[in-house]
Amino acid sequence: MQVERVIAYARVSTDEQARNGTSLAGQREAIAAECKRRGWKLVNSIEDAGYSGKSLRRPGIQAALRELESGKADGLVVAKLDRLSRSMRDFTALLERARKRGLALTALDADVDTSTAAGEAMANVIATFARFESRRIGERTAEGIARRRRDRPHEPWGRRAEVPTEVVRKIRRRHKAGWSLSRIARRLNEERVATAHGGRAWHPSTVRAILQRSERR
Repeated sequence: MQVERVIAYARVSTDEQARNGTSLAGQREAIAAECKRRGWKLVNSIEDAGYSGKSLRRPGIQAALRELESGKADGLVVAKLDRLSRSMRDFTALLERARKRGLALTALDADVDTSTAAGEAMANVIATFARFESRRIGERTAEGIARRRRDRPHEPWGRRAEVPTEVVRKIRRRHKAGWSLSRIARRLNEERVATAHGGRAWHPSTVRAILQRSERR
């Protein structure tokens, strides 16, 4: 991939770093030196001062991407990969976005440089491991849920039920009065009392779970 013009991107995550400016200056200097070494023309330098790298909802990176995709430059350069994003999911999405548009991404600290065969291979390795880790997290989560469902078959799953206090008190009063779980559920349905998620279907297992949680408090 032929790269002649690039945009530099730098980021610091705290307001203190932004006021101090040392970290931003260091990133700019590293990028400028690399551009000089490789003969790249630095057409713009864009920064996000005081923004986290957890997502791409940052004005600077969005402006940089717009300039790239409008044809003002051939590639984006960052001093460190985590300055671009701390999310591997976002990084892989950016990688694919750049590839489709024939743009280069370069991170000086990680040997990521999609303008070269070796640098693109490194980017693909990082993306592959990111996808692998994402799948493993999903598998571990599913295994944990399956195990908990097996060990506690009567516990409701999904979001934690947030039942109004007056409904919990009503359930407890009826249970203390000797009502069965089925009778309590049936009466709540007859009274058209909404469940925690806004539904109308109460079940004995739901009533039992609410009683158990209220007893632990």
